[in-house]
Amino acid sequence: MAVLAAFALSVAGCAGGPPGDGGQSGTEVVQGADAGRVAAGASVVYAAAERGQAPTLEGEVLDGSRFDPATLDGMVVVVNFWASWCAPCRAEADELNSAYTATKDLGVRFVGINIRDGRDQATAFVEGRELYPSLFDSAGRIALGYTDVSPNTIPATLIVDRERRVAVVLRKAVTQRELEPLIRQIAGERPSGG
Repeated sequence: MAVLAAFALSVAGCAGGPPGDGGQSGTEVVQGADAGRVAAGASVVYAAAERGQAPTLEGEVLDGSRFDPATLDGMVVVVNFWASWCAPCRAEADELNSAYTATKDLGVRFVGINIRDGRDQATAFVEGRELYPSLFDSAGRIALGYTDVSPNTIPATLIVDRERRVAVVLRKAVTQRELEPLIRQIAGERPSGG
């Protein structure tokens, strides 16, 4: 029974906030906020003509430094929304690191977005584990900039093409086997101007 519950949680993702917060994230939830968004547990690959512009990733890295969005210019960017208290997020951490290692030489960068979490817990989670930077966004404001992703359910992973458009949305825990071919597909695309 415990295995079934864990499986259901890993498929559905984590909703609300950390245990003990009553499911409240501190983020204002607007009625109908998920209209037009990719459903939890779903995956979508957008044709180039259907891709919406991704917001600029800005903010503070977990170590307190400022993130420089210019480091992502011309890159394929994999954005992963996570929290330390989210079991599916913990389960996918090694898979994300493996996909990062396998694709970083293709002009691909990974950026984590830690939401609805405490800085100490998030920092402890990534220490010795995460190979790429994570922005600290406890209020989930960065997620609100992505029209395809709800900040109410994590994990969520997006692949942004070299023209800064959202190409892929995965609203579930990912594996390297699933993620890496999608990254390679987007990394192999020719820019629309050339």
